[in-house]
Amino acid sequence: MAKIAMMRCEKNENKCPLTDDFTCIDKKVQGFEKYDECELVGVFTCRCPGDNAVGLAKILKSKGAEAIHFVTCTFSKKTDTGWDATDGGFCDHIEKIAEKVHSEKGLRCVLGTAHLPEGYTPKVFE
Repeated sequence: MAKIAMMRCEKNENKCPLTDDFTCIDKKVQGFEKYDECELVGVFTCRCPGDNAVGLAKILKSKGAEAIHFVTCTFSKKTDTGWDATDGGFCDHIEKIAEKVHSEKGLRCVLGTAHLPEGYTPKVFE
């Protein structure tokens, strides 16, 4: 069973309880559809400009995490017609943060959880 963690953005922590993200993990859909079985082992909030992400990843790895999914709103914006990854989300440098976490902690990093934009395939750092 894959042990999954999520990292969210501080800019949305007081507006989103991650309910849909948890549902997607449970049902193995959206950003989690590649897993046969998965279990959530932790959730952390990344603080701008992302300097705490590697330290948080170290803790998540010590708790069993094998992969970290960065929530969709970090790279995608909600619009009237759905989610749009072409206009960016809360974090302008989420790909650099995910790459750094992957390279320094050896964890698989995935951009995407719930609310994936139409036609979007989660970017994976492994």
